[in-house]
Amino acid sequence: MKASSAGNLLYRLNLILESALCDVYQTFQNRRIWLEMAKEDIGDQHRRTLLGPFWLLINYLLFVGVFILVFGHSVGLQFFTAYVSTGLLVWVFIAEVFNQSSTLFNRESSFIKGTPMPLATYIMRLLTQSLIRFGYASLGCILLLVLGGVELSPIALWALPGVALVVLMAPAVITVVAFVGAYFPDFQFVVRNVMRVGMFLTPIFWGYGEINGIRAQLYAFNPFTYLVEVVRNPVVYGTVPWMAFAVTTIFGLLFWILALGLLGRFRKKIAYVV
Repeated sequence: MKASSAGNLLYRLNLILESALCDVYQTFQNRRIWLEMAKEDIGDQHRRTLLGPFWLLINYLLFVGVFILVFGHSVGLQFFTAYVSTGLLVWVFIAEVFNQSSTLFNRESSFIKGTPMPLATYIMRLLTQSLIRFGYASLGCILLLVLGGVELSPIALWALPGVALVVLMAPAVITVVAFVGAYFPDFQFVVRNVMRVGMFLTPIFWGYGEINGIRAQLYAFNPFTYLVEVVRNPVVYGTVPWMAFAVTTIFGLLFWILALGLLGRFRKKIAYVV
């Protein structure tokens, strides 16, 4: 009896996984659709503006520049420039992924109900938009590092696999948050408040000196800390943050397991929810 129940469970899990992977496969077969949709979204947001998408670069430079100008001299300008510019680069990407994905399926409800496109199409559309914005912000980050006279060691190249790890985790995060947001509309407000407060609870502007007390707890137990450090530490400290890589990888795997389960189980039902 127990063997039969275990067999049925494995069979159902296999069906869920096959359904999710089928949706992902079809999405990548039609990748031109979500790539063009994402580029069109970015273009529409800056239509008829003089600088177009370069406003994404300017926004990042202004945002980071204010913090460097106000607080940089109290820490060391070169160090603080690298610390804040890389920290905010990652945080802005993370915050956009969470905030935008919480209402993703509701925003795409007309397409979901009216077209037979795979559900992952909308996930990849959002990811591509976020990556385009991230690309412009990355140019701003590099520019600030150069203008700030920041000296980089060869270990700084470890920031690239750190970025790759964060980006690879993003589709799973979008999937999970989008499903929760579709079934629980209030979740979007929870996410926005968490990300708004999380910006100050995450060591983006602080943590570059000795930390103790409640800040030490926030530093150690805040998962966003490790997402930021896989990119920032090689650039700022010239060290490879193995712990941050390990924690980020574990969180990424957990999100992917949950994302594939939700996609395989509920992708055909989402049209009746949004």
